[in-house]
Amino acid sequence: MELLDTHRRLLERWRDAMNLVGPGPLDEHYQDCAAALRGPPPEGRWADLGSGAGFPGVPLAATFPELTVRLVDSRKKRCAFLRQVLSEAEVPASRVDVICARVEDLESGVWDGITARAFAPPAEVLGHASRLLVAGGTALLMLQEDQPLPEVDGFEVFHVERYAVHGRARRSVRLRRRG
Repeated sequence: MELLDTHRRLLERWRDAMNLVGPGPLDEHYQDCAAALRGPPPEGRWADLGSGAGFPGVPLAATFPELTVRLVDSRKKRCAFLRQVLSEAEVPASRVDVICARVEDLESGVWDGITARAFAPPAEVLGHASRLLVAGGTALLMLQEDQPLPEVDGFEVFHVERYAVHGRARRSVRLRRRG
């Protein structure tokens, strides 16, 4: 998994200077993403909203190489970091690329899936997802176990993965956009 190795190496080098992730072991971020991605394999074209340091978009792309993944962030420094990771890992832009823009500026109704981790409250993420996803598309949310999932019209839960990372209860929730 050259993409993950390159990502980790560059993240270790630049995490503090670019404020990419908080203090603590990087393993927690990778373990969180690996656990959240268990379950039905995703398909198609995915956008990682508020990608930041690349979680969970980079692990998503590394785990499912058949996907087309776009890492979306509005901050130029973080976009530059993500582009450097992809360049050094020699990942074709046709497969994984960076969109340096606000989520509100993304094209509507063209995404088969979206991910978000520490980007916005779940209701806000699902609000974006309702505009961005194709009918039948998937929103994958990474949440604390006790974090409530709001009722949002037009979505149904179809998979929940419960897990723990360093003793903290977590869950990933996949919702399908009705339509």
